[in-house]
Amino acid sequence: MIDGSSSHHRPVMSTAKATLVASVMTALGPISLSLYTPAMPTLAAAFGSTLAAVKLTMSLYFVGFSVSQLICGPLSDAFGRRPIKIVFLSLYLAASILATFAHSIEVLMVARLIQGIGAAAGIAVARAMVRDLFVGQESARVMNAIGIFLAIGPAVSPTLGGLMLQLFDWRAIFELMVGYGLAVVLMVIFLVPETNRAPQIAHAHPAELVRVYASLLADRRFIFPGVTLGMSVGGIYTLATILPFVLIDKVGLSPTLFGYSMMIQTCSYILGGLVVRQFLKLATAARLVLPGLILCLVAGAAFIIDHAAFPPSVLSVMLPVAVFAFGIAFVTPSLTTDALAPFAETAGAASALLGFCQMGGGLLGSLVAALFPDATLALAVVLPAMMAIAAIAHALGNAKPAG
Repeated sequence: MIDGSSSHHRPVMSTAKATLVASVMTALGPISLSLYTPAMPTLAAAFGSTLAAVKLTMSLYFVGFSVSQLICGPLSDAFGRRPIKIVFLSLYLAASILATFAHSIEVLMVARLIQGIGAAAGIAVARAMVRDLFVGQESARVMNAIGIFLAIGPAVSPTLGGLMLQLFDWRAIFELMVGYGLAVVLMVIFLVPETNRAPQIAHAHPAELVRVYASLLADRRFIFPGVTLGMSVGGIYTLATILPFVLIDKVGLSPTLFGYSMMIQTCSYILGGLVVRQFLKLATAARLVLPGLILCLVAGAAFIIDHAAFPPSVLSVMLPVAVFAFGIAFVTPSLTTDALAPFAETAGAASALLGFCQMGGGLLGSLVAALFPDATLALAVVLPAMMAIAAIAHALGNAKPAG
């Protein structure tokens, strides 16, 4: 349904167009992360640097992406969705060009930080745009459709990144990001209308920004789905930083074969999304969250068992990853909708903080994983812990508040 507050207006975008636009924008950040992962060991050699320094480029991307969302979301409440998308996505484009011509690991670190800052508008403002247009079960259906499309890009991109590395060199990976960034900027300029019907410049004031975020963090309607998504979806981002070192360094896959192996995660998530799409015709999205979290917990237990009982192999690593990805598809539509639904006037800020929870979860998981000397041990400890926290947060969110 179109939000009742604006039901007397004609919808500015159809469901299909909104889904497509939001999918392309939302995918920008994760694609820019996963396209790059097969090149991480190569970059260490290319710059005469260390793996730790290359991992830091990933962490800086996370930091830029996570923190920037907290700025661009409220700015889109204040000035409208379109101008903020254009400014931040142009910043991403400029940073991608800088990365392409980077001559040192330090320049690449700066470029990746700015890339993350610019790409943040893709996901934060796209979700706010969906909240502007849709609520309830229809919003959950749009979020589910976005998730299906979203899975294809970020999960095919390691394969594409591996091929670029094999056929050309690491710079070709960033050239692809330049092309994507340019396409998204042009799409926003020429095809995407404004969906924020009542921008309020007061939302840009720092004191108001702090007040809005404080109220969201104090609201159980937001914080419990936020933490659940932060730990579960954040697990996907954490995997993106661990798996290259498990499958390339420990199992011995080439970057190209690593890319192909990641298709297992992709196909599993897409299958989960298609199953959820059918279930949404029969049941509310909220009823699918618990089964999804149970699947994620099963995957976490499998990581522990595999580490204790089996040497790392494509099957022992990617089978639990597949179960985990399948479960995530059940979790996201309802929790994303639930976290944004009560906050129509500050949808940009709520979407931004929700994105911060997810990328922040990925950053936290990645930083903790980096403390482990063995990537396979990190996989067996960090991912199960994140799934346990997600399940606890969901249980607390569904518990009746005291009093």
